Amino acid sequence: MMPSVLIVDDEKHTREGLQQALADNYDVSVAANADEAFNLMEVQSFDVVLTDLRMPGKSGLKVIDRALALPNRPAVLMMTAYGNIETAVEAMKRGAVDFLTKPVNIERLEVLIQRALKTRTLEVEVKQLHERLDEKFSFDHIIGHSAKLKAVVDRVRLVAPSRATILVEGESGTGKELVAQAIHQVSPRARAPFIAVHCAALSENLLESELFGHEKGSFTGATERRVGRFESADGGTVFLDEIGEISPSTQVKLLRFLETRSIERVGGSKPLDLDVRLVAATNRNLEQMVKDGKFREDLFFRLNVVRILMPPLRERPEDIPVLLTHFIRLFSEENKVPPLTLEPGAVATLQTYAWPGNIRELRNFCENAVVLRRGGVLTEYDLEPKFRGASAAVAPTGAAPLANPLSVEENEKRLLREALIKSRGNRTKAAELMGISRRTLHRKLAEWPELDVTD
Repeated sequence: MMPSVLIVDDEKHTREGLQQALADNYDVSVAANADEAFNLMEVQSFDVVLTDLRMPGKSGLKVIDRALALPNRPAVLMMTAYGNIETAVEAMKRGAVDFLTKPVNIERLEVLIQRALKTRTLEVEVKQLHERLDEKFSFDHIIGHSAKLKAVVDRVRLVAPSRATILVEGESGTGKELVAQAIHQVSPRARAPFIAVHCAALSENLLESELFGHEKGSFTGATERRVGRFESADGGTVFLDEIGEISPSTQVKLLRFLETRSIERVGGSKPLDLDVRLVAATNRNLEQMVKDGKFREDLFFRLNVVRILMPPLRERPEDIPVLLTHFIRLFSEENKVPPLTLEPGAVATLQTYAWPGNIRELRNFCENAVVLRRGGVLTEYDLEPKFRGASAAVAPTGAAPLANPLSVEENEKRLLREALIKSRGNRTKAAELMGISRRTLHRKLAEWPELDVTD
């Protein structure tokens, strides 16, 4: 399909001459005045609008205003026989991408139209990218309905519009970077860069250069000046993941930035003032690191202006079913296969698993289940033993022993459930595994029908 161009000019021979000159390469429409142009733009989308400045009634500046107010805005070029710098400046202020004087040079006009089309294509791509980012990192994609997750979302909504530094804490895989991206996307900085740096992945010297940039000749191999992540993110957000891993010298430079809002490139001496919001994340206990002398107390206080704690998945089991549904659907679509169905027993078993890798582990489980599927349904019998033994899952490091150990009845229920699972519902085999008679097993199942599994 050829690009569409609307020509607006009150001089008949000019608009018809331009229409004829462009007709081979463009789908050209014409209007004799602003009102005709308005009517055409109401019913048809144009890629480029070429308008005269001075016309009876409404001027070409009004055409610019109306064109650029459209949802699918075209690129606009202005032309006039009364060309002067003031007119050009006014047209550009209104949003015109370029300016021509009459009589119009057709070759130059075609060059400007092509340039305008490229500009419009870029604007559309950028808009679509931002829309995809808004969708990807909106709160709708922080999945779950538990009270703990809702508390996180409420806190994010409160702090996002501010300039405050934010510290996101939580175990590995809980979604700290996703929360940082959401903070950026709902803040006034959403159209500026969001730059993530994973501190533990870089050596001390490389991290300083990566964050703050360096001057040419500042160290061996520095053959040219380099702009760092903070400078690149000016106006936006820098997310520093695993902040507890940075060296003492980097801690000093980061503290200086938070105190002065300026940086110095490695090997440089000129401060660069920056408008950058910092969101940091850690899976370590920074307060304990301060006590141990491994992290600066003054930096900790600067980072800990607003604290957001991401709950581990084992503390919000009610979110597991919706997360399973989301990721199963996602990977089914990616692999172009019908959605995998999880039986209630499988979902219930997965809800009792501790998920030490949190959402990252659950996501990997879902991808594995979709890719290695043997059919359209996943039952609890298809789960790996580690999931079925969830009730005996190892508690987090440093956790105190359970204050209320399982009762005899609860232990018996657990053992019976495990025997039924291992025997794939065969009651005779389950009784043998339990060391009880089939009659006793039947009696237990009558007493605890929730454990019943058919042969």
